[in-house]
Amino acid sequence: MSAPAPRRRRKIMAEMNVVPYIDVMLVLLVIFMVTAPIMQTGVKVDAPDAQADPLDANNQQAPLTLSVDASGKLFLEDGAEIPAADVTAYVTSQLDAKAERPVYVKADSTVEYRHLMNAMVAVQKAGAKKIGLMADPAPPNQP
Repeated sequence: MSAPAPRRRRKIMAEMNVVPYIDVMLVLLVIFMVTAPIMQTGVKVDAPDAQADPLDANNQQAPLTLSVDASGKLFLEDGAEIPAADVTAYVTSQLDAKAERPVYVKADSTVEYRHLMNAMVAVQKAGAKKIGLMADPAPPNQP
């Protein structure tokens, strides 16, 4: 009998095939690009239009936004409703020691004036030094 033919050994590849990883990464990128605008939360407030110049964003801290809807309910930035009695305590907890973080109040254009003033008084009682009202930019054809 003859000796069996020696088996041919395959050469070991030391390279990683990254093509599938790139495909997965691109699919995830597309998913995140599509879902990111959907994930923005907040309260739909029809703020009044104004032809005011935008404020300079020269401070380093992100502003705290409090929204007042048409019925006078108060909402935080993430869309969670907050009772009027708890606004002062919440704003106090969000301000730093110097109270330099700006607080913006965004109110619906049809909200009663007393609801807007109650929100601003609560923010002022919390110790905020920079309080502003937000408005939508006026259309260019409006005087």
